[in-house]
Amino acid sequence: MDRAQKEKVVEELGQIFESSGVVVVSRYEGLTVAEMTDLRSRARAGGTSVRVAKNRLAKIALEGTGCESIAKYLEGMTVLTFSEDPVAAAKVVEDFAKANSKFEILGGAMAGTALDRAGVEAVSKMPSREELIASIVGCIGAPASNIAGAIGAPASNIASILSTIEDKAA
Repeated sequence: MDRAQKEKVVEELGQIFESSGVVVVSRYEGLTVAEMTDLRSRARAGGTSVRVAKNRLAKIALEGTGCESIAKYLEGMTVLTFSEDPVAAAKVVEDFAKANSKFEILGGAMAGTALDRAGVEAVSKMPSREELIASIVGCIGAPASNIAGAIGAPASNIASILSTIEDKAA
């Protein structure tokens, strides 16, 4: 790889570190090609991306960013999993690590804050963006349906009273 290619990789990695909601660093030593392919397909399905990069170039890209402290995890055969959703990448790697004992999660960063192994696990247990939106919509919709029921209740009460009076008159 020549210098221009290295500079391009450093720039791409810098964009990943700056724009991602979460970046998880994992060790993948001992995984087969099929297992790595499985990780990549799970990542795509979960809305995340996987990137294997030279550790030295990743460390250069980390310089001056908020998540510079994760450089200590970039030793050996490492893979970066990242996503805009702050929870998606953590969920994908946690699920994959449960199925593959050779895959080791080292740590990561979320919004400029470094995460250790326990931090990544805690983030993976949080609800995803879609789940939060669904619960917020449910909270907003519940009062509206209650109001609609309260407004409609007097009309149905009047209708049942009139029906009862009509039945008695007949």
